[in-house]
Amino acid sequence: MEGVFDVDWMGLLTREVLRERGGALVAESCAWAVGMSDAPHHERRAGRLVATGLTVGERAAHGRPLAGEEDGRLELGDARPGSFQDALNMVGGDGRVQAERFDDEVLVPFVRETCRLAAERARTTRAAAWVELADDLGEDPADPAGVVRAGGWEAPLRIDAEHLVLAALGTVPLIEVEAEGLPLSLVRAAEALARQAAPAEPPAGPDPSLIGARFLAEQALRSSALPVPVPPEASDELLDAFGAEGLEADEIRRILADLPLAPGTAERVAALLADAGW
Repeated sequence: MEGVFDVDWMGLLTREVLRERGGALVAESCAWAVGMSDAPHHERRAGRLVATGLTVGERAAHGRPLAGEEDGRLELGDARPGSFQDALNMVGGDGRVQAERFDDEVLVPFVRETCRLAAERARTTRAAAWVELADDLGEDPADPAGVVRAGGWEAPLRIDAEHLVLAALGTVPLIEVEAEGLPLSLVRAAEALARQAAPAEPPAGPDPSLIGARFLAEQALRSSALPVPVPPEASDELLDAFGAEGLEADEIRRILADLPLAPGTAERVAALLADAGW
């Protein structure tokens, strides 16, 4: 029973952190909704997905429901036409209910981050209880993500997060939700562009611990007078040259990628080492 109690206190902590971040969740939800009114409206008729000829915003302005009878979630039904809840329950052009996209793009990452923050708080404010909890779950206390996965707090917290959003925005007209979210959506778009424009990390350089081995290997190449890049058929001579310089098998394997070898030579050398039991 004690282990169950420990898991419960952590669940309560995740809910506490979610309540603290409620404003941020509502803001992210508004930002996510931006642009929905401009999208073509679709509905399913007799099992077929069809465009109605109006945008989502135009249909909402006419006071007509956005969600159809053949799609949507029961818990989102009976929504006010044109409201955010109504928009969540409508089907998109890809055939998915918008609530599914909202789960994947907003609720899931937000709840995951909330659980991470709760775990970090628990490690700081309830260190002994955190270690005991991790031990009960068979996880490393130094791995908050692993403890959170094992504890299973994300799934019920997503339900709480959805209820929080619907309580704040469910009956609000979609157009008003979009207007509220526009500033943050511009920030998120700029962040996405910045990530795309960021230069890729340079490849890792040669291992500094192998400087001596590379020097000996280069010396072996010069002394052997082998053609450069060394072809696969010269692999035996290359190994002999390495051995003459005192290189160990493990060193040879680790520096092959840094040497001027023709395609297939590194693989041939590695195979020869394996055949020799080195």
